[in-house]
Formats: sequence, structure tokens, C-alpha cells
Amino acid sequence: MRRKGFVSVLAAVAVAGSAVTAGTVAAAASTPQAGGKVHLTAYADSDEAGATVIVTGVIGDFGEGMSVTGQGVLTAEHNQYMKLALSQGSFQIGLASLDKKFISKFTRVFPTSRKTCSGAVSVTGAAPIRAGSGTGAYRRITGGFDLTITVDEVDVKAKCSPDSALLYEEIVITGPGTVSLG
Repeated sequence: MRRKGFVSVLAAVAVAGSAVTAGTVAAAASTPQAGGKVHLTAYADSDEAGATVIVTGVIGDFGEGMSVTGQGVLTAEHNQYMKLALSQGSFQIGLASLDKKFISKFTRVFPTSRKTCSGAVSVTGAAPIRAGSGTGAYRRITGGFDLTITVDEVDVKAKCSPDSALLYEEIVITGPGTVSLG
């Protein structure tokens, strides 16, 4: 089954995560509050790029995201967790159910335009914060997000199927959440 787009963005961010220096970003991020509403956005402009992550609201922080297994090992598959490596700490969110929904929908509806061999696919679902995964300022974080994953993509026209070669894509993962930091 084809797993491009959403799968690749989380794997690619592992490389980009090392490019952010904690000292530089920590000074710019705001101190997290006790808990409340948050909003997360992660984005990448191709399979080759790393994703940038920003969390606003009671957490004002930013950094990188990466796909990890239940044991915290980096993986090209992202059917378990996305680690948010922010300037003041990190935590993981569960993406297994969103991944299943995305793959199922993508293989059924892409491309939405056979004439241009392009399309957009979106799914929405819960992404709970993994218990005990927090570090630094997020050591005791609990809660979760209601995320939407959207992939806009243009593929090679010759074959024009979900397995066509990718020319370009934009991947956005975004949505609100509620967290407690106590």
C-alpha cells in the first residue's frame, strides 16, 4: 500500500530536528502555563523536507516533529507516535488512528483530478498525548489534539494513480487541543 506524503514528512523531520539548536530557540519561546487550550501546526513542503512545528496558546513553543516507535526509535513509518521536539522539552502524540484513516482515504480518492494528476486529501481525528512521554517543561503533560492532516499533491501524469511518482506536495497537520501541564 502506498504510504507517501504523510508518511514521509514525519520520517524526514528526524533529519531536520537536529538543525534546531536548543539555546537559540529556548530564549524565544514563552514559558508554558498550567494548562488550557492549545493549537498545533506542523508543515512540510515536500517529502524531502523536514516539518516545522509550532504550538500556540498555553504552550508558546516551536521546533521539529519526528516519527517514533513505542520505544522512541526513529522510524520511516509513522503508525505510532509523533515526537514534538520543542525548545523547552518534548512530548509524543499518538497518530495511529489518523494514519489508518489517511491511508484508507488516500488510496480510495487520490488523485481527485486525473486530468492534472493532482489532488488534496484530508482526514481529521484525535491525537492523544502519550502518557509519560513529556520531558523538560512538558514532563507532566496530558491531554490531546483534534488534528486535521491535509496533503496537496501533484504526481507524474503518465500513470496517474495513488502509486504515481510524486512531483511536489504540501503537507499540513493542524488543529486545536487541550493540555494540562500539572
